Amino acid sequence: MAVDTDLPSNAFVTVAGHSASPWILHVPHASAEIPAAVRARILLDDDELGAELTAMTDAHTDLLAGCIGERVKQGRPWSFINRVSRLVVDPERFADSSEVMNRVGMGAVYTLTSTGAPLRTDDEVHRAWLIAAYFEPYSRALAALVDDRLSVTGRAVILDVHSFPTSPLPYELYPNDQRPTFCLGTDARHTPSQLVDAAQAAFSGLGSVAVNQPFRGTYVPLRHYGHDDRVESIMLEMRRDAYLHRDGTPNRAAIERLAKAAARLIDGYDRGRRNV
Repeated sequence: MAVDTDLPSNAFVTVAGHSASPWILHVPHASAEIPAAVRARILLDDDELGAELTAMTDAHTDLLAGCIGERVKQGRPWSFINRVSRLVVDPERFADSSEVMNRVGMGAVYTLTSTGAPLRTDDEVHRAWLIAAYFEPYSRALAALVDDRLSVTGRAVILDVHSFPTSPLPYELYPNDQRPTFCLGTDARHTPSQLVDAAQAAFSGLGSVAVNQPFRGTYVPLRHYGHDDRVESIMLEMRRDAYLHRDGTPNRAAIERLAKAAARLIDGYDRGRRNV
């Protein structure tokens, strides 16, 4: 378990891509870092917290994003990477009562673990601090990056990079869904059918592909969500055995194959748009 004593001045990072690229690789759940001020309010002992981090961290998805960037031929995509654990805040959740994961204690600020055990006390003052210190700056910075890509290229395409375990965790809302090698999460407005088709074609040679199973949706900043059709997004959820060894270390050969497939998606989708 990693504990950082710094305050959230470096809680996320933007990695610059090619000036003409509309693509943003969003990596929200790769980190296991928990700042000391946040750790002090978590109820788990160190062993329990370590187990929860292992269960909930999308380990090495930041490594994959870096490999994807290196293999895209038509201009490196931009990356936006969360440097703290989702147990601090989950930047992909809605911060209000509309968030469906609130029902299992895993909204923007988790109060329960993946097994339903108490994670932190449901303290509104602490929750407000976490939202102000972590959630809102993250949301503003990612929305600003999207705005920058829109101003330069006229569009923005988010590839939302995640992973999931082979067997469902107790918190999951759809435990009886398929658990394919790859899950593509979509949004009715922000994920064009052509983008889904391109993703299915890119990854189908590496394993089974399902849409919105076992996870649904994809990230779009609230500033753009539901009204700016220039912003497209698709979530790539990889089953962890597709890119990790059994001990959780990265399978470099598998990551290379995945990176090449994602690069084909990005290059091919952009070529298709130019040919329309």
